[in-house]
Amino acid sequence: MRFATLIFLSCLLCSCQDDDDLVEITEQPDTTMTDSITYLALGDSYTIGTAVDATERWPALLAEHLRTASGDPAQKNYEITPDFIAVNGWTTTDLKGGINRRMDLLTEYDLVSLLIGVNNQFQGGSASVYATEFEELLNTATTKAGNDPANVFVVSIPDYAFTPSGGGNATISEELDEFNAIATGIADRYGVDFLNITPISREGLNDPGLVADDDLHPSGKQYRRWVEEVIEARVRTILMR
Repeated sequence: MRFATLIFLSCLLCSCQDDDDLVEITEQPDTTMTDSITYLALGDSYTIGTAVDATERWPALLAEHLRTASGDPAQKNYEITPDFIAVNGWTTTDLKGGINRRMDLLTEYDLVSLLIGVNNQFQGGSASVYATEFEELLNTATTKAGNDPANVFVVSIPDYAFTPSGGGNATISEELDEFNAIATGIADRYGVDFLNITPISREGLNDPGLVADDDLHPSGKQYRRWVEEVIEARVRTILMR
């Protein structure tokens, strides 16, 4: 009788068991590391995000991406709230003035970006003045990045010729190429990363979704491509140094 009872209980237990019961689920600890990073974005309309929502500015999108590691368990997350010194229409001269007005309020940053020059070109400014002032701004950015050029990165000037307002004007593209070449040369000389997003901006006439509603500035879609295709990976490399 006792043997029959054991057989019955064994059969009962087996009949109640399903596939889920055969899988032992162990909650894995979250090993993702998170660092808090201070970040200063210097520039003009392309940095402050004229014609797009504040959440669609590329520095804000960069911060959003850096908060979530890219599937690599060894990859860190970074908690960042960008500070901005950037105003629509600013030239290198204007940015220098804007920084000087806030210099006593600025602290040292873990990361500093610089994107400036389109308004020098748009207003007919000389390449020589741009070269001099861009170098001064890069030195200032480096100072604010703990005097370490490895903590600074430059973003190229997008090409507004490839917008409805620019109308495909080849002269605009040629002049912006000259300004970008100057910035590239100076950044290289100082050991600062130069991130070239200009080719993405040159898709604007073929893909109207890359241009904001003002027919001149990049859209949030374009800024997201800057981050996902060019900026994020390089900045992660900078932060892991």
